[in-house]
Amino acid sequence: MATTTDAAKTWVADAERIAVLTGAGISTDSGIPDFRGPNGVWTKNPEAQRMVTITDYLADPAVRIDAWQERLHHPAWTATPGPGHRALVALERGGRLGAIATQNIDGLHQAAGSDPSRVLELHGTLRQAVCLSCGRRTPMRDALDRVEAGEPDPACLVCGGIQRSATVAFGQSLDPEILSAAMTAARDADLFIAVGTSLTVQPAANLCTVALQAGARLVIVNAQPTPYDAFADAVLSAPIGDVLPAIVDA
Repeated sequence: MATTTDAAKTWVADAERIAVLTGAGISTDSGIPDFRGPNGVWTKNPEAQRMVTITDYLADPAVRIDAWQERLHHPAWTATPGPGHRALVALERGGRLGAIATQNIDGLHQAAGSDPSRVLELHGTLRQAVCLSCGRRTPMRDALDRVEAGEPDPACLVCGGIQRSATVAFGQSLDPEILSAAMTAARDADLFIAVGTSLTVQPAANLCTVALQAGARLVIVNAQPTPYDAFADAVLSAPIGDVLPAIVDA
């Protein structure tokens, strides 16, 4: 581990253009559980996936009611950025971080101090609500206030449509502009770092392929094996809060 960590540290120091992909693992130090890990949300309760599957969400009011309760009590509202988030802020201030493409919806990169224009939220954000009929977006807090006041499934105040968080559910497409910007960042990078992601969800995982095909080095920082480990220049399985600050320190 020391050898590959040292190598990754050297690559970070030498890189001119760095792009990063982050997943749920970077936020576990902040108290937000991941999804597929040994203690993940879906590992413990596979039924929870129905709340993020668009067909189930639209068809079943009970799923929506459960989802609003999950949003109301989501740990993101009290979480603070962890050492991994702060390490990426330091990397950005060094002037060579092109973008952070994140699968996370918690907003912790921005809370840590990352430039919002460099944070590409591939799977959307928990911090806004969206009407699935008219597309109206409002602060999530407004919807949660209605839930707390006794509305179990608050409808859009303009058209009466079904609302949910402004996140990408299974069965929905990613925002094409955000995905295009992430692809461009991966293609332009000479070092691509994937942090805390299982690399099993497409098209986010394909950013690794894009970067590799463009000639970038690939460093994976994740506790569990990923499908891309065989193609990576380094795979670091130490805790993200330890290893990411260590390789960025250069």
